[in-house]
Amino acid sequence: MKSQQLRHLAVHLLTPLLMCFGMALAYLGAFHQPEPNHLEVAVVGTSPEVKVLAQTLKDKAGDKLEVVTLPSREEANARLLDRALAGAYLPDAQHPELMLATAGSDTTAMAVEKVFQQVAGQQGVPLKITDVAPTAEGDPTGQGIFFLLVALSVGAYGCVAVLGAAGGALPIRARAAIGLLTSLLVSLIGIAVAAPIFHVVDHDYAAIWAMCWLYSAGVILVGLGLHTFLKHWTTLVLMVLFVMLNFTTSGGIYSPELQNGFFGALHAFWNGAGFVEGARNLLYFDGGAGFGGNITTLILWLVAGVLLMIVAGSYEKRQTTAAPKHAAPHDDREAEEEMEELVGV
Repeated sequence: MKSQQLRHLAVHLLTPLLMCFGMALAYLGAFHQPEPNHLEVAVVGTSPEVKVLAQTLKDKAGDKLEVVTLPSREEANARLLDRALAGAYLPDAQHPELMLATAGSDTTAMAVEKVFQQVAGQQGVPLKITDVAPTAEGDPTGQGIFFLLVALSVGAYGCVAVLGAAGGALPIRARAAIGLLTSLLVSLIGIAVAAPIFHVVDHDYAAIWAMCWLYSAGVILVGLGLHTFLKHWTTLVLMVLFVMLNFTTSGGIYSPELQNGFFGALHAFWNGAGFVEGARNLLYFDGGAGFGGNITTLILWLVAGVLLMIVAGSYEKRQTTAAPKHAAPHDDREAEEEMEELVGV
């Protein structure tokens, strides 16, 4: 009996230990050494000196920078607002200027500024910084949207554990309906805190709220669908999907151009990146710079959740037909343990 209890305890201790390992691996892997990785910048001008400067920068930086030349300030401005550039340098013997769009990524802007401060420093002249897309007054670092993502994610996957454990006896359609209602509440809490309280969001409130709901509903439906198959392992899997891989690839702290290829690749289709970049594109870039693709990403994750719920409903129906009646006490104990694990996490 005692050995069974120890095995039972060991199985449940495995979850937080794996979380510890996964968080260390994901966060240190993504954030421990940020450096440019094919970061695209421009030198503005048509003279031979401009072309020499651009080539010199490229030769020194290697794969860290992709340096192009642009003929005019207007074209550089347009490409910055389309988020196709991280920065544009306008060389001048006395008044060199660097154009940035800090709303796209504050840390990327700082990395670009560091590069061109060195260029201007070699001339012994100060560098003028022009920000063509500043952030909201309530979000000077531009990372408030990322922390809104964190709040939505924790609220959503926390609700999954409660619905999966405490609501496990409900029909799956009822759980799905409650999940969608819960995602509505999560999104309302998120926008209420981000907008009127802290002013991270200062316009387009309805659109940002809709994105909060799309994101939260996708997380909850995916989680509820997985819970049918994973039971008490669901919390660990959701931590992997919506914390370890999600926060690190969202672009909220470092853009993919400051990370290695693995995290940069996930950024292209993960739902956290869809939310963060979509909110940025809507708030600071007039709904351009790939906003439609960001919304498509959120919708596809929601669709994946719906499909998982359909598959889970079919599986539960078959299991209900075959399950013995005396299985309920064991299921109740598992549900209670799952709730306790959630509280611990």
